[in-house]
Amino acid sequence: MASIDIEAKSTTNGHANGHAATAESLIYSEADILTTDLDALQRQFADEILPAYGHGTADVMLLADLATARSFVPAGTGSYRDFSYIAPEIPEYHEAQCTGCMTCVTACPDTAILGVALTEATLDSELAKIPSEAERVRLRAQFAHTKKYWDVFEKKGEEPALFGIFVDPTKCKGCAECVEVCDELDYHALTMISKQQDTLPAYQTAFTFFSGLETPETYINEKALADMMLRRETLGYVGGAGSCSGCGEATALRMFLGATIFQYGKENVGIVNATGCSTVYASTYPYNPWDVPWTNSLFENAPADAMGVRQRWNQMGWNDKRLWVIGGDGAMLDIGFQSLSRALASGLDIKYLVLDTQVYSNTGGQASTGSYTSQNTKLSQHGKAHGGKHEKRKEITLLAMMHPDVYVAQTTASHINHFYRCIMEANSYDGPAVISIYTTCQPEHQVADNMAGHQAKLAVDSRAFPLLVHDPRRGESIAERLDLKGNPAVDQDWYTIKKTGETIDFLTFARSEGRFSKHFGRDGTPSEELLRAQADRLSFWHRLQELAGVR
Repeated sequence: MASIDIEAKSTTNGHANGHAATAESLIYSEADILTTDLDALQRQFADEILPAYGHGTADVMLLADLATARSFVPAGTGSYRDFSYIAPEIPEYHEAQCTGCMTCVTACPDTAILGVALTEATLDSELAKIPSEAERVRLRAQFAHTKKYWDVFEKKGEEPALFGIFVDPTKCKGCAECVEVCDELDYHALTMISKQQDTLPAYQTAFTFFSGLETPETYINEKALADMMLRRETLGYVGGAGSCSGCGEATALRMFLGATIFQYGKENVGIVNATGCSTVYASTYPYNPWDVPWTNSLFENAPADAMGVRQRWNQMGWNDKRLWVIGGDGAMLDIGFQSLSRALASGLDIKYLVLDTQVYSNTGGQASTGSYTSQNTKLSQHGKAHGGKHEKRKEITLLAMMHPDVYVAQTTASHINHFYRCIMEANSYDGPAVISIYTTCQPEHQVADNMAGHQAKLAVDSRAFPLLVHDPRRGESIAERLDLKGNPAVDQDWYTIKKTGETIDFLTFARSEGRFSKHFGRDGTPSEELLRAQADRLSFWHRLQELAGVR
């Protein structure tokens, strides 16, 4: 798998039903399928399949093909997908307010907003290639003098750099997540504007210019972990996925893959993906956002699939390649937990990424054992007789920690440095590692498209989803191994904001999401079920404090 630049899926997300083909062309022998020329498949995608889908003529123009027969989609074909027609708004960049923090680039779930740092001489040289003076002036205005890339380098006596942000209009879904995270930092360097007749051509011209630029290694600070996305190679999740606007999962996937490529290189990464949202939106034929090899396993057995891949790789001498398993809370801590538990007990060097939405998002939002007490979902609906889910939430981190010598972390994409450190530590750990990530699902949590990052941060502040790292390398006892740094007020029950005196508890979190809305009366009084949910979250937090030696 690692040596083939394609994706292999266990199910066929075929294109047209082949009604334009002859009967003979629909029949392939086993020998045909097993001996498919992969280079020929790549050419067929580039020359025939992708253009037909782009023009909307695939259903009448394309014959059945061996790519579909083999369930193959070449890597990175998502880059050809155009989403420019689906949103009425697009982010506008105000360079005077920009600090170069890269938070917007990190938060974007669709690889639609990217940054670059260049010396003034290099920028002027590139601009000189453009015939139109008006265009040169417009593009020059995309670059800012920032403290991070200009003042700091100038003070050190080194050549400073200008920093620019560019938006790819074909990938942007208009979720405004980039604007939200920038405003939360009080920078206000991005605003949403309505698309006019000349907006998309201007943005496309600017992004084409950006595509020919590369940030020199001098300006990529490995201590500022968000900077790793300045390196073009780390953008292994190229966009073009069919995920919902503002999807919290997609941001986490971009970040995890970027960090892993940053450490090991694109050619040393492979993925086994459990069936779920992350396989559906990443394999909407013929578009694939992954620029690394991956395979889609069945819902509940992705860890078992990965055990076979890992052992075959080890037989081939590929021990240093990183193998990651991706699945939701349903696939990993609910129906697929037995497979995960067995894989963890094996001690094999496989890493597991749990995209925790607290529901079976892909199949309509049913409750899982990762759902919160009182949460309103399908199969645990709120009504007169039942107040939502009555069971307590299962904690994958505690379960994983009870397996021998497993690196375990719980984090969110909003806590950028914590997230990247967890991924990088997991990669360097010689053995199994489980990373559970809070991933907002806008439709099921009933929150706005731009709020994935905000809600993830609030989940941590309210003890709904505490940050933690359990690293067996730190000592023998759990207290030595378990670290709760990153959570506010680690030694307290709840976090209280000093400036306002407001206490952030689970009720604060629940008030912000529609899935708990029925638990509040007209005067805001919480229900008994929701109070039990709050007690459960505090109990879990107390348990973590005790294990970490804080309580």
